[in-house]
Amino acid sequence: MNVENVLYERFGFAAFRPGQRETIESVLSGQHTLSMLPTGTGKSLCYQLPACLLPGTVLIVSPLLSLMQDQVEQLKMRGEKRVIALNSFLQYEEKTAALANLSRYKFIFLSPEMLQLPHVIGALCPLTVSLFVVDEAHCISQWGYDFRPDYRLLGDVRHELGSPLTLALTATATEKVRQDIIEGLHLTEVKKWVFSVNRPNIALQVEMLQNQVDKHRRLIELVTFFKKPGIVYFSGRKATEEAVIQLKQAGIIRAAYYHGGMEADDRLLIQHQFLKGELDVVCATSAFGMGINKENVRFVIHYHMPPQIESYLQEIGRAGRDGNPSIAVLLYAYGDESRHEFIAEMEFPDDGQVRQLAEYSVSPRDIQPSLSETQERFAVHYKREANKKSLNAAVYMKEKRDHLLARKAEKRNEMVTWILSTNCRRANYMHLFNEKPIKQPHCCDCCRSIDLSIYKSESVSRRSEEQLNWRNMLAQLLPGK
Repeated sequence: MNVENVLYERFGFAAFRPGQRETIESVLSGQHTLSMLPTGTGKSLCYQLPACLLPGTVLIVSPLLSLMQDQVEQLKMRGEKRVIALNSFLQYEEKTAALANLSRYKFIFLSPEMLQLPHVIGALCPLTVSLFVVDEAHCISQWGYDFRPDYRLLGDVRHELGSPLTLALTATATEKVRQDIIEGLHLTEVKKWVFSVNRPNIALQVEMLQNQVDKHRRLIELVTFFKKPGIVYFSGRKATEEAVIQLKQAGIIRAAYYHGGMEADDRLLIQHQFLKGELDVVCATSAFGMGINKENVRFVIHYHMPPQIESYLQEIGRAGRDGNPSIAVLLYAYGDESRHEFIAEMEFPDDGQVRQLAEYSVSPRDIQPSLSETQERFAVHYKREANKKSLNAAVYMKEKRDHLLARKAEKRNEMVTWILSTNCRRANYMHLFNEKPIKQPHCCDCCRSIDLSIYKSESVSRRSEEQLNWRNMLAQLLPGK
């Protein structure tokens, strides 16, 4: 059976999206493959379709529990019962039973941290792994925007599993990050498929606002004006909840919030309602979006600036997956970047915590019960690495922490520079990925080529449209005022 037949009969699609065919045929020809496909082009198909034609088990390394669960549910909805995610959603008894019967499963999703557990590796080694998939592969690189320490160890994991055929997938990786991925996975003779990060159907707009009061007012105007559905991104959990209250008070009733502090069942409910068209707007942190395969999202608004351009491109890429006109708006007030400086510092243990963690061999949570999951991952990984190298653990962890904080500051500054620039926004971010800029209609606010009426909800009155355009013109004429 050829790939077109499988695409139609098993997945219900008549044609491939850009990059899918090339990636799939590369994998089926037995080549280790690195594919950089823009957000929204269906990266999951690149391993799900080959799995239909390959014997044995497919292992998928994924960084987020919500992303794993979404992929599992999608596969089950297509009739695939031989799928499991080994993560904290499973009860102890369920996990024990699953590890004892892994040969029953075609698709096994795991976190990189789970693959550091000897009993998990021991259960996986007897399997015939036909494909080892690393999703969000940019997490391997310290130069990537979402570096995850245990992703760096996946090359050793591959070796323990017999160096199976490997597929690395990402949406945003510079040339340096792509090289780090290849080296980190210990790959040789890799076929690379690199497609443009540009999504030409998404118009880009940045609006300079004076303060948070103006931001709240503008958010309500934009959400009221735009066609639905849409996503609004915030950098804090409390802000998502407050925004939903304000939107509902403004008459936008079908709005809900989503963040990592919610119970898993509540998060899954919001995802389900959004996918089924029961919600018009989701106000969310960055935890929402990965794996959310909804084609008709018409707008993405950033109430707070993202910490780096790569995550910005990931998040706006949730709009317009059907190819129809969509818009991304970023609301900026002077000093917004300081919020991410604080968030970055909270991701790592402070000097006192580092000293304590370095001195004891027990679990980090036994010493510091208040450690976040991110802080614990950092401590476990770099203490283990220091011990292997016979280095002072406290000094080593501080050096690594300070290096990563400096990288985050560099990325943050890059994002602010992009926001404040008066040059074409699309050309600026394409330049970062060594792509040639293109000219197109409905490009960005700097090109003065956006016709907002394209994105207007049918229920918007002429007066509301005039008000929105007037505020937009004022914001462009008086940036930062």
